[in-house]
Amino acid sequence: MKTRTMHRHLKSLGWTEWDSFIGIRADEPRRVAKFRANPHPESKYETVSMPLVPLGVSSKEVGNFWKNQEFDLGLPNINGKTMHGNCDLCMLKPKSQVLSLIKEKPERALWWIKQEADAAKRCHGDGKFFAIDRPSYAQMHKYSFEQNDMFDQNEEGISCFCGD
Repeated sequence: MKTRTMHRHLKSLGWTEWDSFIGIRADEPRRVAKFRANPHPESKYETVSMPLVPLGVSSKEVGNFWKNQEFDLGLPNINGKTMHGNCDLCMLKPKSQVLSLIKEKPERALWWIKQEADAAKRCHGDGKFFAIDRPSYAQMHKYSFEQNDMFDQNEEGISCFCGD
């Protein structure tokens, strides 16, 4: 999505050739393979480079890099990975992750629900949903309120004397 927007912009400026540097990491083998299979996705005059791949940079190194910067998005980072990412409920994320993020903050789904509703007015068939292999954002939002947790959230811990 980001690269196509960039390509349209460069073409609108009259550019016919350019180099693209994409931040795909070494621990994203499917994405690496996709770009290697099609190294000129928009134009035969475009050269795509993935500088993080030959350097072996993984999500852990990226996470460590951002920990040492003055600026931080404040996203939870567990072993170099964040569930949130650039696009909070992206249709490319696993269903379980999207549902988990909706449960964490239900209002997160409202924008996505509106986008799907707007698309449904203009499209027919499968085109009215962002992803056909999962429930709609409205359904997942509703489900996040209806689904009970497996364990009682009000259960008290057993008293102990560990700190004495």
